Amino acid sequence: MQNRWIKRATWGFVVAAGLAALAWLAWPQPISVDLGAVTRGPMQVTVDDEGKSQVRHVYTVSAPIAGEVLRISHPAGEPGTSLHVGDAVIANETVIAVMRPTTPGFIDLRSREESAAAVAAAEAAVKYANSEVQRLEAAVAFYRGELSRTQALARTQTVSVQALDKAQFDFDSNQAALASAKALVDVWQSVRRSLAARLMGPSDATGPADPNCCVQIRSPVTGRVLKILQESEAVVPASAPLMEIGDPRDLEVVADLLSTDAVQVHPGSQVTIDGWGGPPVRGRVTRVDPAGFTKVSALGIEEQRVHTTIDFADHAQAWSGLGHDYRVYVHITIWNAKDVLMVPVGALFRLKGSWAVFAIKGGRARVIPVEIGHRNDQTAEVLSGLSEGDQVVLHPSDRVTDEARVVERRIS
Repeated sequence: MQNRWIKRATWGFVVAAGLAALAWLAWPQPISVDLGAVTRGPMQVTVDDEGKSQVRHVYTVSAPIAGEVLRISHPAGEPGTSLHVGDAVIANETVIAVMRPTTPGFIDLRSREESAAAVAAAEAAVKYANSEVQRLEAAVAFYRGELSRTQALARTQTVSVQALDKAQFDFDSNQAALASAKALVDVWQSVRRSLAARLMGPSDATGPADPNCCVQIRSPVTGRVLKILQESEAVVPASAPLMEIGDPRDLEVVADLLSTDAVQVHPGSQVTIDGWGGPPVRGRVTRVDPAGFTKVSALGIEEQRVHTTIDFADHAQAWSGLGHDYRVYVHITIWNAKDVLMVPVGALFRLKGSWAVFAIKGGRARVIPVEIGHRNDQTAEVLSGLSEGDQVVLHPSDRVTDEARVVERRIS
């Protein structure tokens, strides 16, 4: 009888333990969450975007005439110049490019035949003009003799004064005609040379051996070579860009802000410049362009951007490592305060069109509506609903509900 009661007690204990284990497994466990605190301190709101540093005044040197520009960057001693990016130049002294005339181009068959015929006609005209010169030289010689005889007779009053004047007129007229004929010979010889020059091809022309005879382009300002746009020898048209020159110590930062951000930025706004490989430096907005422009993003989205110019506020030694067209990141302050009640933005979520958080009360998450003011990427200004020191759930998942038991996640 006693063994029967022992067996019953044992089985009762086993059943009770099993039920207790099932109840413990079925009982909801606290949800592990990340917690953050509501704090008070200084806060600022910034407009963040990518920008680039650039020389304030960049001078683009262009070809003044059409011609062949000699190679700009090559070892010294060869025709042209020996400049490389970063070399110093002096205004009105340093020769930055040398240009020489281009070689003549090819002539098509019809143009060549037409030019050859024109040259033959010019040669015939030269021969005709030379024959006229010979004829007039003979006439001048004849009338010179006539004039001498008439003058001798006039001294003895054998001929009249009218005959003397007639002889002088004939001599002067033929002498003037001779001078005109000689001038006509020069004209036709020049025409012949001009027409013969049209027959020159690329194989008939040789460039000047001395580059000093050509056009030398000198630097307009004192500074350094920033970029060589036409490094190799080539035939370029007039106004073709050859080189960019500027002073790399005179830098500014340019950022293209979204128009919705640019309306909040004003000249004088404080800027923090970082992401360039060195320590953050301070800057100041100097100009926000009044007109925007359309720019296509990397995702193919058209955006309205506004050109914004920023000057460095720190000493030049702090940003001496920057150069022309270096990438930087700018953080333009549009609002700041020294004593603000703040909550991490990761704790905020939308509830019926308003902001709310899960605040920790007695180990449970409770939905608390909050009123938010200014906000940046990390924190938001709390106007009402929370107090300093309150614990809130960061990035709550779908498992977190009102009155749910939670426990802070431990990171091992």
